[in-house]
Amino acid sequence: MKKILIADDEHKILMSLEYSFRKIGYEVFIARDGTEVLEFLKTIVPDVILLDIMMPNLDGYSTLEEIKKNENLDNTKVLFLSAKNNPKDIEKGLEMGADAYVTKPYSIKKLIAQIEELLIN
Repeated sequence: MKKILIADDEHKILMSLEYSFRKIGYEVFIARDGTEVLEFLKTIVPDVILLDIMMPNLDGYSTLEEIKKNENLDNTKVLFLSAKNNPKDIEKGLEMGADAYVTKPYSIKKLIAQIEELLIN
C-alpha cells in the first residue's frame, strides 16, 4: 500500500484529501505543520509528501529543506500544494527540489493523476 503524508493547516483540505486518497487505496498520514511532518518522518517513509507552504511553526520551504537532508527520503516524491501562485513562488519551490507544484484551488482528480504519474517515473 502506498503511503502519503499530507501537510496542511486547513482542516477542510486535510479531510477532503485524506478521504480521496484512502478511497483509492493509500495509507494516509496527516500533519498540520512542518514540525509534525518531521516527527512522522522519524518513523515512516512515505511514497509522497503533499506539502502546503504557508503553515504555522515550520513552513513548507523549511520543511522541504529538512526532508532533502534525509537520505532515507531520496525516493519520496514531494509535491507543494499551495495558494502561493506567483511564478516566483512556483520557481522557488521547484528549485528547492519539489517534484511538482500545484496551486490552490485544485482539481482532486488532476492532483491524484499527477501524483500517480510522479510515482511511475
